[in-house]
Amino acid sequence: MKAEYDFSKGKRGAIDPLPSGKTRITIRLDNDILDWFRTQVNTAGGGNYQTLINDALRSYIQQEAEPLEETLRRVVREELNTTFALLK
Repeated sequence: MKAEYDFSKGKRGAIDPLPSGKTRITIRLDNDILDWFRTQVNTAGGGNYQTLINDALRSYIQQEAEPLEETLRRVVREELNTTFALLK
């Protein structure tokens, strides 16, 4: 290990640049919530728990944006398709 290092050409900031469309934030989550997401990723054999959290939030937003009538129609169609598939 050197006695002194030259940082005169060093740059401040993140080592890895953020991908386009992503924003780095600080968020506080309950330990049990974070543990659940990490467990899901480990059970699946790996991945990124942050991506899983992002996917869960996106799914919730999309469900909230869907009008009730659309939701009911979608559920009825899915149930009818399942029932007809079982009858064949």
